[in-house]
Amino acid sequence: MKSNKPLWRVSVTTSLEAEDAVTEMLGELLSATAASYFNLETGVSTISVFRDEKPDAKKLNAEISAGLKRIENCGLKIGAGKIEIAKVKREDWKESWKRHFHPMEIGADLLIKPSWIKQRPKKGQAVVILDPGLSFGTGQHPTTSFCLHQIVAAVGRPPQNSEKPKDAALYRGAATLSFLDIGTGSGILAISAAKLGYQPVNAFDFDPESVRVAKENTRKNRVDSKLKLTRGDVTKLPLKPARQYDLVCANLISNLLIAEKQRIVNRLKPDGTLVLAGILAVEFGEVERAFGKLKLKLVAKRVENEWCSGSFCFV
Repeated sequence: MKSNKPLWRVSVTTSLEAEDAVTEMLGELLSATAASYFNLETGVSTISVFRDEKPDAKKLNAEISAGLKRIENCGLKIGAGKIEIAKVKREDWKESWKRHFHPMEIGADLLIKPSWIKQRPKKGQAVVILDPGLSFGTGQHPTTSFCLHQIVAAVGRPPQNSEKPKDAALYRGAATLSFLDIGTGSGILAISAAKLGYQPVNAFDFDPESVRVAKENTRKNRVDSKLKLTRGDVTKLPLKPARQYDLVCANLISNLLIAEKQRIVNRLKPDGTLVLAGILAVEFGEVERAFGKLKLKLVAKRVENEWCSGSFCFV
């Protein structure tokens, strides 16, 4: 039975320059997907998160204000920075998602779309159905998008020290690449990897709500038998892993990436690729230097607004 209970909307108005940073901050603060709407006439971006339970307005206002101050200290103009907490009808929330979320094509190999979009995949294109919900992301954020592109790119790329057959389709079908998703969120990366034929696919997240949502998404996409998804803490991973992977994605904040770099790198095969995302551009150099000390070199990089992501291989 569907709930008719109202939702609580937490919104922040900001500048286009700070839109991504505020979106990330608000989403992490409330452990939920944050939607951003830009008004061309006023030049104002509104970032919103929807929650089932009424938040502690005083506490939340203080936390958001502190987050906005940190963003401002990074050199971004946050604009008005107005915070609003309001009760809305559940139907209004549903329709707001439908107006702003559209299909994403990652090359010719992967289509990610909400369930209400009828777009048919191209020949040979894997499809991931992911509806925006009260928790976690749908691939719209630039850091998630970079990870998806790297997952698709690796499928058509032979391991180092091997030759790619002349028939690329034969190579792709024959390749068996393993994948590890550290900080899985909605499960979008792991689901996409499973759809593209990676095996095995393992994923974990520290937050139990994230794991619940990700498991639900794996069932909806009928890949729950093709991947293993658990709750885990990157800070408590054993330094000597039971398995290493061809591709490892770690979409985490920079201080956590740096602090746990050895645990992360130990899970990468000698000829594998490590994708690091979720990093503010001003902090990326520090991350690159930290992983460089472990003999990893940057081989691909994308800067989008204030975000930076990169792929690394062993020297």
